[in-house]
Amino acid sequence: MNEAMELDAGLIDRFAEIVGDKHALRLPQDIAPHLVEPRGLFAGRTALVLQPGSTEEVSRILALATQTGTPIVPQGGNTGLVGGQMPDQGGGEIVVSLSRLNTIREIDLETNTATVEAGVILQTLQEAAAANDRLFPLSLASQGSCQIGGNLSANAGGIGALAYGVARDLCLGVQVVLPTGEVLDDLRKLKKDNTGYDLKDLFIGAEGTLGIITAAVVKLFPKPKGRELAWAGVASPKAALDFLGMAAGMAGGALTAFELMSATPLDFVLAHVPGVRPPLEAAHPWHVLLEVSSGRSADDANVLMEEILAAAFEEGTVADAVIAQSQQQAEALRHLREAMSEAQKPEGGSIKHDIAVPVAAIPEFIARADAAAAQVVKGCRPACFGHMGDGNLHYNVSQPVGMDKAAYLEHYRAMNNAVHAIVRDLGGSFSAEHGIGRLKRDELIATQPPVATDLMRRVKKAFDPAGIMNPGKVI
Repeated sequence: MNEAMELDAGLIDRFAEIVGDKHALRLPQDIAPHLVEPRGLFAGRTALVLQPGSTEEVSRILALATQTGTPIVPQGGNTGLVGGQMPDQGGGEIVVSLSRLNTIREIDLETNTATVEAGVILQTLQEAAAANDRLFPLSLASQGSCQIGGNLSANAGGIGALAYGVARDLCLGVQVVLPTGEVLDDLRKLKKDNTGYDLKDLFIGAEGTLGIITAAVVKLFPKPKGRELAWAGVASPKAALDFLGMAAGMAGGALTAFELMSATPLDFVLAHVPGVRPPLEAAHPWHVLLEVSSGRSADDANVLMEEILAAAFEEGTVADAVIAQSQQQAEALRHLREAMSEAQKPEGGSIKHDIAVPVAAIPEFIARADAAAAQVVKGCRPACFGHMGDGNLHYNVSQPVGMDKAAYLEHYRAMNNAVHAIVRDLGGSFSAEHGIGRLKRDELIATQPPVATDLMRRVKKAFDPAGIMNPGKVI
């Protein structure tokens, strides 16, 4: 797609008038934070970042954008990992930041819902739910800065997806501004609604290509009265799979997290993150972080966890394990897992894969992917971790020790192709929870059935005939 021409000064003034000069960022130092994304893979240019303070202002922005053919790039907390929130290098796209739409409009304890604006930070919603003896279970490493609108636009997953589902599963209704400026106000609290097409699902996971989510109704759950977290060492992914089957059979819906990690990313954390300690005394080739929750009592959760681990020891699927003895210890164990993405950076170049395969295929995937990665770059270091309970792994491959980073990253496409070919062969997905954005757009078009691509393009054209919404992303 051709990059848009730079913005005309008069047009900038027309857009700025909608939100007021204070919330129309024009100075380079004010705009700069909106042009840098976490991995540094994409850099953009713009002369204007708008910070609307209401759905009505978003509506006016998009109406003017359609009228003038001005491309719009919606941006939440700017934590996305595939470039979906970045403008291009042409300088002709306007960034619309939703950060000022940050009101929790309502927490309804009778229907167990929260109505929140798009700019509400995920952790803020979690804390508000907890203050009302409720749980909002979406849990991400970036939860201190990511926003609900972005979570829905990317259909975020995270650790809680095993028991509670992904962002799409947690959303009952949305308020969306369409590219024309029209507002779809569908902030209903219904768990059952079969009145035609489920329109909200078109916008969840669309990464801002069909409209801008400005508010949503999300599900809350009773706050567990007991939560137990344990860390276990296992011999292999197959042992971890057996352990998962045993834990799920004993705990059922009380199994609320089951994370798999190889030794490599844990070693990276221990080497580069200050203040952390090994979770177990001995080294193990693979690790599992699991959580069980109880709606009855803390003792109930503790007994269940001890029974699961005892059975796993008896069957020989677990070599060693520790149960967190305090909230502080539980947070320390979670931190080991959450720090794995960041801890890869000091190790040099990393080639990322956000994949999902059927849970039963995880051991086969890892074995085949390790062999394929070694063929692409001899001595590379797979750093595999992720949400084994729902089949989503972050199969990242760090450069060989001592290799030049730039030279290693020249193999990015070849490595992706090799790993993703295995994913497709196993009936999986090469984008499990991070989205498509700019990074994976071409691969999506090249690998999905042509009829699927055609249908997506028809939907895009129907909603956004002027082509102003986040151009160059997804499709």
